[in-house]
Amino acid sequence: MNVRIRQDAIVRILRRSGSTTVANLAAAVGASRRTVLRDISVLRSEGFVIFSEPGPGGGVSLDPQSVQMSAKLSVAETFALLICVETMRATGNIPFLKLADVGLAKIERALPADKIRDLRRFLACLYVGRLAPQVDISDMAAMDSNLLPTFEAAFLGRRHFRFQYRDAKGVVSQRTVEPQAMLILPPLWYLVAWDPLRGDFRHFRMDRIRKPECLDGTSFQRRHVTFQDGVSPVRNLAR
Repeated sequence: MNVRIRQDAIVRILRRSGSTTVANLAAAVGASRRTVLRDISVLRSEGFVIFSEPGPGGGVSLDPQSVQMSAKLSVAETFALLICVETMRATGNIPFLKLADVGLAKIERALPADKIRDLRRFLACLYVGRLAPQVDISDMAAMDSNLLPTFEAAFLGRRHFRFQYRDAKGVVSQRTVEPQAMLILPPLWYLVAWDPLRGDFRHFRMDRIRKPECLDGTSFQRRHVTFQDGVSPVRNLAR
């Protein structure tokens, strides 16, 4: 189980049970007692008030009024929230835009400085526009859930990105590219990348990308990408 998911599960179990033992928690989340004790220590450092009673019959419990005092959102999770808001902004169909911006600003203030730095670098790669009405979206598929976390590593580390791609004719190929930008033209999303083999930029529909992988090795240089009129960069977390 992922560390974040496991720690969230521990909080949920403590909220629902009121009190339980470390052994029961370990069995519930599929981890060792040592791992659970370490998770409890981390949760305490984040603001959760967790009591423990040693000895036979003892256990751990969570203060019902306890809340997390520090943000646990990752860069990719925060970026996903921003993408959702900006996508709706681009379509002009978001009735509670001001409230959404206020909420995002609060998230920004709660993030540590290193995450803010990474988030702004990630955000600098995002562009939003409107899809031309003649574009065929009848074959649009769901995107791979691993794309965004892999993009985070590739964009921030300037690492080559390898994936399996199915083109408009259904032909599948293996591609290795230098990711330069993400372009959202609702409802389609594109990876804009420099293709070293072809010596040019290529736009890849993200719903056609499978098996994404960020490669280790020499980093590449960012290149200037020119977009058509109507495409705008997203540079601020809130307006």
